[in-house]
Amino acid sequence: MRTVTGPTDHVVVVGAGLSGLAATLHLLGAGREVTLLERERVPGGRAGRLDVAGYRMDTGPTVLTMPELLDEALAAVGQSVHEQLELLPLDPAYRACFADGSTLDVLSDGAAMEQQVRDFAGPVEAAGYRRLRNWLNRLYRTQYASFIDANFDSPLNLVEPNLARLAALGGLGTLHRAIGRFLTDERLRRVFSFQSLYAGVSPHRALAAYAVISYMDTVGGVYFPRGGMRAVPDALARAATGAGAHLRYGSAVRSLERHGGRVTAVHTERGERVPCDAVVLTPDLPVAQRLLGISPRRFPRPRAAPSALLLHTGTDREQPRLAHHTLSFGHAWKRTFDELTRRGTLMSDPSVLITNPTRTDPELAPAGKHLHHVLVPCPNLDLAGHDWPRIADGYVRETIELLQDRLMPGFGPSVEVSRVVTPADWAEQGMIAGSPFSLAHTFTQTGPFRPRNLVRGLDNVVLAGCGTTPGVGVPPVLISGKLAAERIVGGSVAGATLPRTVSLGAGSR
Repeated sequence: MRTVTGPTDHVVVVGAGLSGLAATLHLLGAGREVTLLERERVPGGRAGRLDVAGYRMDTGPTVLTMPELLDEALAAVGQSVHEQLELLPLDPAYRACFADGSTLDVLSDGAAMEQQVRDFAGPVEAAGYRRLRNWLNRLYRTQYASFIDANFDSPLNLVEPNLARLAALGGLGTLHRAIGRFLTDERLRRVFSFQSLYAGVSPHRALAAYAVISYMDTVGGVYFPRGGMRAVPDALARAATGAGAHLRYGSAVRSLERHGGRVTAVHTERGERVPCDAVVLTPDLPVAQRLLGISPRRFPRPRAAPSALLLHTGTDREQPRLAHHTLSFGHAWKRTFDELTRRGTLMSDPSVLITNPTRTDPELAPAGKHLHHVLVPCPNLDLAGHDWPRIADGYVRETIELLQDRLMPGFGPSVEVSRVVTPADWAEQGMIAGSPFSLAHTFTQTGPFRPRNLVRGLDNVVLAGCGTTPGVGVPPVLISGKLAAERIVGGSVAGATLPRTVSLGAGSR
């Protein structure tokens, strides 16, 4: 594994998102001095927050899986998830509501979920689910150490025994076909393949290897931190500060000072000069590239994942048909992905994700009130130049009417406060093509073909975050911080190479 050369005693990490915080903790655990610069007044990055009229809204990711990665980062400085967070297992992980009026609760317990599938679609599908779950377990364990929790220097790094095992498992085929080997019910196929949207690819085109995301959701389990998703970056930042990190909020980075092939200091917009031996850059790729003074070398332009419109609402009405996470599927499926990833049109028959966090933690809203976050996938700005300032209000009204018709009666009149985030807003924050999901996980943007975390031409700069290895999502971003730390430390940092059981429960706040 190639590593940063020269001294690495003092590392500056740019960005206190989840990847920057994970990198900081692993570097501290390896004995480095770390200064963490964050442009906002709070940690979190994409895991943002908005407080309005007593409503405590999370504005970023809402699905938390693989808490052992949090435990791994905290363990680097002698802390644990149990000490820092109260993580509540969600049961069901999701509720899937289909256009034909049927509903399926997705449970993480294998026996319970098998019974759910049997009641929903019959014994043949239940047997197929049991085989699918076994396959997901084997697929995950084949991939994790070799292809997810791994730094790549060359595509040749792929040529190792687990690649043959992955191929034998069918991981190099398409996701849609792989899931179809086990399940024939179209509704069930959707439950175990919609996750490819997180990777920015249709299940009909995504590698079957990306069923690993379905493993994380449907086998590993989904959790919610008491206090909201913001509690996660708060806990990581608290542990980093306690271990000696220098966290500077409100310190947006203006430029990097170079001497030869090394960055020797970071300059902030407040006029600070922070000397360093190495740098970890976690901002979105366009921002990182601007700081580095480079432009993407790929032609054509890297392909971004689809974007999303987010509607954050505080309401005065409970919606009893919802779980914490509810998937509302339309009739269309393949056409939906074609619209999002190829045609560049808004979904003609939308499938959306509704998150109702006050169902699990009522203290996130005033007494008797509720939070409902609605994520509506839409094309990115490279694929479709929609005039979002002009069309957003109308599209939000259409979405509210759609949800009222499907499963949320009276939703519109119940909204007391709301905030809307569109692809144009994501673009203003520096996200490529206005997509919060960064680069799509096409074959040519996966593994060693994704932008690598070592920056060519500079000896001491490493990237972390969703634009580099291993990719998009809370677990990959946490791993990316660890992989960046390993590039600087010169070897593996402390931590498990496979998931382990984590003790969850009430912790110190």
